Parts: sequence; structure tokens; C-alpha cells
Amino acid sequence: MKSSAAERQQLLSLTALPTAAGHEDAVIAFIDQWISKRAAKISVKRDDGGNVLITQRAFNNKRRPLLITAHLDHPAFVVHRLVDARNLELEFRGGVHEAYFKNTSIEVIDASGKRHTATVTERVKGEHIFPVYKALLKLPATTIALGDIARWRLLKARIAGGLLHTNACDDLAAAAAALTTLDRLLKSKRAPHVGLLFTRAEEIGFIGALHSIHSKLVPRNARLLCLENSRSFAHDSPIGAGAILRVGDRASVFSPKLTNALSSLYENHKKQNPTFMYQRKLMPGGACEATAFSAHGFESTCLCLPLGNYHNMRDIDGVLKGKSKASVGQEFISIGDFESLIAMLELAAHMLQDNDGGTGIAIPVLDSLYAKRKFVLARVQPKLTARTRRPHSSIDSNHGVMRSKI
Repeated sequence: MKSSAAERQQLLSLTALPTAAGHEDAVIAFIDQWISKRAAKISVKRDDGGNVLITQRAFNNKRRPLLITAHLDHPAFVVHRLVDARNLELEFRGGVHEAYFKNTSIEVIDASGKRHTATVTERVKGEHIFPVYKALLKLPATTIALGDIARWRLLKARIAGGLLHTNACDDLAAAAAALTTLDRLLKSKRAPHVGLLFTRAEEIGFIGALHSIHSKLVPRNARLLCLENSRSFAHDSPIGAGAILRVGDRASVFSPKLTNALSSLYENHKKQNPTFMYQRKLMPGGACEATAFSAHGFESTCLCLPLGNYHNMRDIDGVLKGKSKASVGQEFISIGDFESLIAMLELAAHMLQDNDGGTGIAIPVLDSLYAKRKFVLARVQPKLTARTRRPHSSIDSNHGVMRSKI
């Protein structure tokens, strides 16, 4: 199903919001507004770390919860120290290569929403939990406070040519897909066991996800579909070829049972619906919350959007090889991939059963192959005639050379 104008506007608005690890306030306010309009149909729990669990009031505990999970932060600066009216020190929370910082234009957003243009000048020496940078404001400002967010100064978010260009696809485009999916499920009333989990501070080491485990916000029998935006590689995980069932990341592989069940589901659906698009990839360009949940014994896997300008870095490979000058840009995804992700989530919600799983390839298929081809294992020796017999030599089985018997 194509996304509606309202669903696209929600995607556009959400991904343009400023956010940083530990400072996701604007995004949480957006979600709270979404919650308030659906209060009669959903229940909301929060832990003391600010993670948000949304479930359907119609859920009756007869099934295992299936939680669609997305994180609410994106790599960005947080005001760390006010030196004077024009000079600031900023922490950077997230993963961006050092070459992208120096002399780069940023915007500092104060509590009123006013944006102040500044330039990153240099990294502050010394040991810090997060790297700290000096920044020079274009104009003096007195309204900036500790904890305010600063981010790259980029063009206005837009949808053009089938692509979304915006500040933070990772992971707010996934959060938008999660909200859209639950909206559709609430209308259909077909999958009351499906809920949403929104986590904080993923970009600094899955801190929100880990806290949701320790706070016991996540039910132990829940299965998790962790949503991500993962760096696209044109030769392997192209943008526009469908959203991705991600089998692992640079740190681990995800829960085989759930991943294989989804793989079978999507392959069967594609056979009956040739226009359905999806990819199945490892995606080693980053790490995912599914790793954290799997490590703690939860059944979890990942669905992701192939992402351009990962973490706002243009031409990463060229920069690291010294062939290109580092510059920042808007992240971008395909609208078709966004719609593919929603379709994959709806299929999982409607079709995935609590006991689905297995090897990813049906045992009858394997048994059939074995029955037809096991003959190649038989050691039947051909009979030698007088003409072909060679009594004075044999083949050495270890080295494959002819040796004389005499």
C-alpha cells in the first residue's frame, strides 16, 4: 500500500526535529502528541530512563507481545560549556569521523527554538567521555544554555524524486514507520498483540535499550523487531530495492528463529506478489539494538532502511581514502523503501505466529535433496579390464600422485 499524504507529512516532520542522545525531548513531545490522539485505544508505560512502551488496549495476553522498536536519537552536539557570548564548547554524541568536524557550519537551537549559526573550530584536547569541540557563534547570543542541541546546518527537509532528504533519517524515519504501522493496525483490529517500544540514547551504545531491559519495561516473552537505518552499499544493499531484513550487524547475528521465520514469510509473500520488494542482508556498516536485546536473551531481529549519507557523512569511503574532502549533508532514503518497511511490518503483525521459526529452509526440501543426490557418496569402484588395469601403480589418496608398487 502506498503511503498517504498524511503519513508522508508525519515522516517529513518527525525526521526534521532536533535530537541527540539524552536530549530527545522534541521527538518525545511529538510522540506524546500522537499518543494523546489515540488514548482510548492504547496504553503507555515509561521507565525512569524515559523509554516509552505503547501497547494496544485490546491485547489480552493470549499471545506473545511483538514489539516494533525504534530509537529516538541521532548523532548531534550538546552544549557542554559556555565560554562567553560567542564561544561554546560542545560534546558530540554519536559516531562521525573526525575529518567532518573542522570548520563545519552548525546551528545551535535554544529552548525557544531559535537557531544560532556557528562554526566548529577545533577539538578540545584531553580525556572526555564524549569528544568536545570548540565552536564560534556568528553573532553573540545570551539565550543558549547548557544541554541545548547543536547539529549540522543543512538544507530544509524535503521529499523529491522519490527520496526523502532530511536531517535525521536514522532513526526517526524508522520511528515514523512504526507509528504509521500501529495506526493501520489499530484501524484493522487484526493484531492486538503488536506494540511499539521507543528507546533513547542508542547512538552512544544502546543505553536506552539496555535500560529498558534492566528496568523490566520490556516483557520477557516479547519478541522485538528492531528498526534501523543502515548505511547503504550500492553493490550490495542499494537504496530503492526495498527495505531490508537485517540478519546481523558488525557485532553479531540476530536471533535465528525469528529472522528465519520472517525470511520464509517474506519469500512466500513475494512468490504470490511479485511487486513486493524486500532485501535480506547482513548490513555490517553499524550496530543495532537487536544485538543488545539478543545478548540479553530476547528473541529479536532487525528490519532496516538502506541509508544514504550515513550519519550525515558524504562519500565516507572517498574521505577515508583521502580522495575527497569531508563535507556533511542530509541523510536520504527512498520513499519506496519506507513503504516496503511498513508492508514488512504489517505482514509480520498479521502472519507471524508465536511458534514460527526453524532453519530458514524447510526440512522436507533438504530431505528431498538428500534422497535424490546421496548416490554421489557411494564408493562404487568400476571394474577394471585387462586393457585398463595398471598393476604397478596406485593413486596416493593423500597427495593425488601416482606411486609405483615395486
